[in-house]
Amino acid sequence: MPAYMIFTREGPITDQAAMDAYSGMNRSHAGRFVADYGLKPLAVYGALETLEGEGPEGIVILEFPDADKARAWYNSPEYQESALLRQKGAPYRALLVEGL
Repeated sequence: MPAYMIFTREGPITDQAAMDAYSGMNRSHAGRFVADYGLKPLAVYGALETLEGEGPEGIVILEFPDADKARAWYNSPEYQESALLRQKGAPYRALLVEGL
């Protein structure tokens, strides 16, 4: 069953250079992430409308073939290296949810 990795930015960017480096690293690994993990971006900081509760400042939704592939991607050395930059650049929440 498909699985979705959801990242929500929970506050403002505090280190733009770190965020730029994070984006660059992800772009440089994009082909491998698609081939090795089946990663499919569904939403990347698109227009956001909060309908209930307090909304995040931005959302990224990634689809994977299954939760094991999503975990393998998240825990991969390549992503973990770039994740340190994301964590330095802004406060985020990361969630993994299985689909139907």
